[in-house]
Amino acid sequence: MKGKSKLLLLITIILVTISGLAGCSTGSDDTGFFTTYFVNPFTAAIHFLGELFAGNYGLAIIVVTLLIRLALMPLMLKQYKNQLEMKGKMEKMKPEIDELQRKIKAEKDSAKQKELQMQMMGIYQKHGVNPMSMGCLPILIQMPILTGFYYAIRNSPEIASHDFLWLSLGSPDIAITALAGIVYYLQFKVSQSTMTAEQQKQMKVMGLMSPIMIVMFSMNAPAALPLYWAVGGTFLIIQSWISRKLYQKTETTKVAPSIQK
Repeated sequence: MKGKSKLLLLITIILVTISGLAGCSTGSDDTGFFTTYFVNPFTAAIHFLGELFAGNYGLAIIVVTLLIRLALMPLMLKQYKNQLEMKGKMEKMKPEIDELQRKIKAEKDSAKQKELQMQMMGIYQKHGVNPMSMGCLPILIQMPILTGFYYAIRNSPEIASHDFLWLSLGSPDIAITALAGIVYYLQFKVSQSTMTAEQQKQMKVMGLMSPIMIVMFSMNAPAALPLYWAVGGTFLIIQSWISRKLYQKTETTKVAPSIQK
Protein backbone atom coordinates (compact mmCIF):
# COMPACT_ATOMS: atom_id res chain seq x y z
CA MET A 1 0.00 0.00 0.00
CA LYS A 2 2.80 2.41 0.80
CA GLY A 3 4.14 2.04 -2.73
CA LYS A 4 0.76 2.91 -4.22
CA SER A 5 0.45 5.90 -1.90
CA LYS A 6 3.89 7.15 -2.91
CA LEU A 7 3.06 6.76 -6.60
CA LEU A 8 -0.26 8.56 -6.16
CA LEU A 9 1.42 11.45 -4.33
CA LEU A 10 4.10 11.83 -7.00
CA ILE A 11 1.51 11.79 -9.80
CA THR A 12 -0.59 14.34 -7.92
CA ILE A 13 2.43 16.64 -7.48
CA ILE A 14 3.22 16.52 -11.20
CA LEU A 15 -0.40 17.02 -12.27
CA VAL A 16 -0.83 19.96 -9.90
CA THR A 17 2.40 21.50 -11.17
CA ILE A 18 1.45 21.07 -14.83
CA SER A 19 -2.00 22.50 -14.12
CA GLY A 20 -0.39 25.44 -12.36
CA LEU A 21 1.91 26.04 -15.29
CA ALA A 22 -1.00 26.03 -17.68
CA GLY A 23 -3.39 28.15 -15.65
CA CYS A 24 -1.57 30.56 -13.32
CA SER A 25 -1.42 34.21 -14.20
CA THR A 26 2.11 35.59 -13.98
CA GLY A 27 2.24 38.35 -16.51
CA SER A 28 4.92 40.99 -16.49
CA ASP A 29 2.65 43.36 -14.55
CA ASP A 30 2.10 40.80 -11.78
CA THR A 31 3.80 41.88 -8.53
CA GLY A 32 2.77 38.94 -6.36
CA PHE A 33 5.07 37.05 -4.01
CA PHE A 34 5.78 34.22 -6.46
CA THR A 35 6.57 36.56 -9.36
CA THR A 36 8.75 38.82 -7.22
CA TYR A 37 10.86 36.11 -5.58
CA PHE A 38 10.84 33.27 -8.12
CA VAL A 39 10.04 34.54 -11.62
CA ASN A 40 11.74 37.96 -11.75
CA PRO A 41 15.19 36.75 -10.58
CA PHE A 42 15.26 34.12 -13.33
CA THR A 43 14.03 36.65 -15.88
CA ALA A 44 16.84 39.02 -14.89
CA ALA A 45 19.41 36.21 -15.05
CA ILE A 46 18.29 35.08 -18.52
CA HIS A 47 18.35 38.66 -19.84
CA PHE A 48 21.76 39.36 -18.30
CA LEU A 49 23.33 36.22 -19.74
CA GLY A 50 21.56 36.71 -23.07
CA GLU A 51 23.16 40.13 -23.43
CA LEU A 52 26.49 38.77 -22.16
CA PHE A 53 26.38 36.09 -24.88
CA ALA A 54 25.60 38.64 -27.60
CA GLY A 55 21.88 37.88 -27.74
CA ASN A 56 22.24 34.09 -27.55
CA TYR A 57 19.25 33.36 -25.31
CA GLY A 58 19.43 29.63 -25.99
CA LEU A 59 22.86 29.52 -24.39
CA ALA A 60 21.57 31.74 -21.57
CA ILE A 61 18.77 29.23 -20.84
CA ILE A 62 21.28 26.36 -20.81
CA VAL A 63 23.60 28.16 -18.39
CA VAL A 64 20.77 29.16 -16.01
CA THR A 65 19.42 25.59 -16.13
CA LEU A 66 22.84 24.22 -15.19
CA LEU A 67 23.21 26.77 -12.38
CA ILE A 68 19.82 25.76 -10.96
CA ARG A 69 20.74 22.08 -11.12
CA LEU A 70 24.13 22.72 -9.52
CA ALA A 71 22.42 24.61 -6.67
CA LEU A 72 20.02 21.69 -6.16
CA MET A 73 22.76 19.06 -6.53
CA PRO A 74 23.68 18.72 -2.82
CA LEU A 75 20.04 18.01 -2.00
CA MET A 76 19.74 15.49 -4.83
CA LEU A 77 23.00 13.75 -3.86
CA LYS A 78 21.74 13.42 -0.31
CA GLN A 79 18.48 11.95 -1.60
CA TYR A 80 20.43 9.48 -3.76
CA LYS A 81 22.53 8.40 -0.79
CA ASN A 82 19.42 7.93 1.37
CA GLN A 83 17.72 5.91 -1.38
CA LEU A 84 20.78 3.70 -1.76
CA GLU A 85 20.93 3.09 1.99
CA MET A 86 17.20 2.34 2.00
CA LYS A 87 17.66 -0.10 -0.87
CA GLY A 88 20.31 -1.96 1.12
CA LYS A 89 18.07 -2.18 4.17
CA MET A 90 15.08 -3.32 2.12
CA GLU A 91 17.10 -6.06 0.43
CA LYS A 92 18.43 -7.21 3.81
CA MET A 93 14.95 -7.48 5.33
CA LYS A 94 13.25 -8.86 2.20
CA PRO A 95 13.37 -12.57 3.22
CA GLU A 96 11.65 -11.77 6.55
CA ILE A 97 9.05 -9.56 4.89
CA ASP A 98 8.32 -12.12 2.15
CA GLU A 99 7.83 -14.85 4.75
CA LEU A 100 5.44 -12.72 6.79
CA GLN A 101 3.50 -11.71 3.67
CA ARG A 102 3.03 -15.37 2.78
CA LYS A 103 1.74 -16.04 6.29
CA ILE A 104 -0.65 -13.06 6.12
CA LYS A 105 -2.09 -14.25 2.78
CA ALA A 106 -2.50 -17.80 4.08
CA GLU A 107 -4.01 -16.73 7.43
CA LYS A 108 -7.83 -16.56 7.52
CA ASP A 109 -8.20 -15.23 11.07
CA SER A 110 -8.31 -11.41 10.94
CA ALA A 111 -6.95 -11.11 14.49
CA LYS A 112 -3.91 -13.22 13.60
CA GLN A 113 -3.47 -11.22 10.39
CA LYS A 114 -3.27 -8.02 12.44
CA GLU A 115 -0.77 -9.69 14.75
CA LEU A 116 1.39 -10.65 11.76
CA GLN A 117 1.13 -7.10 10.39
CA MET A 118 2.38 -5.80 13.73
CA GLN A 119 5.31 -8.19 13.45
CA MET A 120 6.03 -6.74 10.02
CA MET A 121 6.11 -3.23 11.49
CA GLY A 122 8.55 -4.57 14.07
CA ILE A 123 10.84 -5.75 11.27
CA TYR A 124 10.75 -2.29 9.71
CA GLN A 125 11.66 -0.73 13.05
CA LYS A 126 14.45 -3.25 13.64
CA HIS A 127 16.08 -2.34 10.34
CA GLY A 128 15.47 1.40 10.72
CA VAL A 129 13.05 1.65 7.80
CA ASN A 130 10.05 3.98 7.86
CA PRO A 131 7.42 2.48 5.50
CA MET A 132 5.51 5.79 5.51
CA SER A 133 8.51 7.78 4.29
CA MET A 134 7.65 9.23 0.90
CA GLY A 135 10.96 10.85 0.02
CA CYS A 136 9.15 13.61 -1.88
CA LEU A 137 10.73 16.61 -0.13
CA PRO A 138 13.32 17.23 -2.89
CA ILE A 139 10.50 17.24 -5.46
CA LEU A 140 8.44 19.69 -3.41
CA ILE A 141 11.44 22.00 -2.98
CA GLN A 142 12.17 21.97 -6.72
CA MET A 143 8.62 22.77 -7.81
CA PRO A 144 8.53 26.54 -7.10
CA ILE A 145 12.08 26.94 -8.49
CA LEU A 146 11.37 25.10 -11.74
CA THR A 147 7.93 26.71 -12.11
CA GLY A 148 9.46 30.16 -11.63
CA PHE A 149 12.03 29.39 -14.33
CA TYR A 150 9.22 28.24 -16.64
CA TYR A 151 7.43 31.58 -16.34
CA ALA A 152 10.68 33.50 -16.73
CA ILE A 153 11.10 31.81 -20.12
CA ARG A 154 7.46 32.13 -21.14
CA ASN A 155 7.18 35.82 -20.24
CA SER A 156 10.38 36.93 -22.00
CA PRO A 157 9.55 38.32 -25.48
CA GLU A 158 13.27 38.59 -26.23
CA ILE A 159 13.51 34.79 -26.19
CA ALA A 160 10.65 34.35 -28.65
CA SER A 161 12.43 36.43 -31.30
CA HIS A 162 15.73 34.52 -31.23
CA ASP A 163 17.02 31.31 -32.76
CA PHE A 164 19.36 28.73 -31.22
CA LEU A 165 20.88 25.90 -33.26
CA TRP A 166 17.97 24.77 -35.44
CA LEU A 167 15.38 26.08 -32.97
CA SER A 168 13.16 29.10 -33.15
CA LEU A 169 12.95 29.58 -29.38
CA GLY A 170 9.49 31.18 -29.53
CA SER A 171 7.85 28.41 -31.61
CA PRO A 172 7.06 24.74 -30.88
CA ASP A 173 9.58 22.22 -32.22
CA ILE A 174 8.84 18.52 -32.43
CA ALA A 175 12.51 17.45 -32.44
CA ILE A 176 13.50 19.13 -29.16
CA THR A 177 10.16 18.05 -27.67
CA ALA A 178 10.87 14.41 -28.52
CA LEU A 179 14.43 14.78 -27.23
CA ALA A 180 13.17 16.15 -23.88
CA GLY A 181 10.81 13.15 -23.51
CA ILE A 182 13.56 10.65 -24.36
CA VAL A 183 16.03 12.29 -21.98
CA TYR A 184 13.58 12.18 -19.06
CA TYR A 185 12.73 8.54 -19.77
CA LEU A 186 16.45 7.68 -19.78
CA GLN A 187 16.87 9.70 -16.58
CA PHE A 188 14.18 7.58 -14.91
CA LYS A 189 15.82 4.35 -16.10
CA VAL A 190 19.17 5.48 -14.67
CA SER A 191 17.55 6.47 -11.35
CA GLN A 192 16.19 2.92 -10.94
CA SER A 193 19.63 1.78 -9.79
CA THR A 194 18.70 2.95 -6.27
CA MET A 195 15.38 1.06 -6.25
CA THR A 196 14.61 -2.48 -5.20
CA ALA A 197 12.95 -4.79 -7.74
CA GLU A 198 9.59 -4.21 -6.02
CA GLN A 199 10.01 -0.43 -6.11
CA GLN A 200 10.94 -0.59 -9.79
CA LYS A 201 7.64 -2.35 -10.52
CA GLN A 202 5.70 0.19 -8.46
CA MET A 203 7.36 3.14 -10.22
CA LYS A 204 7.09 1.73 -13.74
CA VAL A 205 3.99 3.77 -14.55
CA MET A 206 5.63 6.89 -13.14
CA GLY A 207 8.63 6.37 -15.41
CA LEU A 208 6.33 6.53 -18.42
CA MET A 209 4.00 9.28 -17.19
CA SER A 210 6.67 11.89 -16.55
CA PRO A 211 8.18 11.97 -20.08
CA ILE A 212 4.74 11.61 -21.67
CA MET A 213 3.45 14.66 -19.78
CA ILE A 214 6.58 16.63 -20.67
CA VAL A 215 6.06 15.80 -24.36
CA MET A 216 2.34 16.63 -24.26
CA PHE A 217 2.97 19.93 -22.49
CA SER A 218 5.83 20.86 -24.85
CA MET A 219 3.93 20.13 -28.06
CA ASN A 220 2.39 23.63 -28.13
CA ALA A 221 4.96 25.39 -25.96
CA PRO A 222 7.87 27.56 -27.13
CA ALA A 223 10.94 25.46 -27.98
CA ALA A 224 12.81 27.22 -25.16
CA LEU A 225 10.87 25.09 -22.64
CA PRO A 226 11.71 21.58 -23.91
CA LEU A 227 15.28 22.87 -24.39
CA TYR A 228 15.34 23.66 -20.68
CA TRP A 229 13.88 20.22 -19.85
CA ALA A 230 16.31 18.40 -22.15
CA VAL A 231 19.32 20.13 -20.60
CA GLY A 232 18.01 19.61 -17.04
CA GLY A 233 17.29 15.92 -17.70
CA THR A 234 20.76 15.39 -19.18
CA PHE A 235 22.28 16.98 -16.09
CA LEU A 236 20.24 14.61 -13.86
CA ILE A 237 21.58 11.60 -15.78
CA ILE A 238 25.16 12.80 -15.24
CA GLN A 239 24.34 13.55 -11.59
CA SER A 240 23.02 9.99 -11.11
CA TRP A 241 26.25 8.62 -12.61
CA ILE A 242 28.31 10.78 -10.24
CA SER A 243 26.16 9.67 -7.30
CA ARG A 244 26.64 6.04 -8.21
CA LYS A 245 30.42 6.49 -8.33
CA LEU A 246 30.40 8.31 -4.98
CA TYR A 247 28.06 6.16 -2.93
CA GLN A 248 27.86 2.65 -4.37
CA LYS A 249 31.57 2.12 -3.65
CA THR A 250 30.95 3.29 -0.09
CA GLU A 251 28.06 0.86 0.31
CA THR A 252 30.18 -1.98 -1.11
CA THR A 253 32.96 -1.17 1.37
CA LYS A 254 30.45 -1.27 4.22
CA VAL A 255 29.03 -4.62 3.15
CA ALA A 256 32.38 -6.34 2.54
CA PRO A 257 33.62 -6.28 6.18
CA SER A 258 30.27 -7.55 7.44
CA ILE A 259 30.49 -10.50 5.01
CA GLN A 260 34.02 -11.34 6.18
CA LYS A 261 32.83 -11.39 9.76
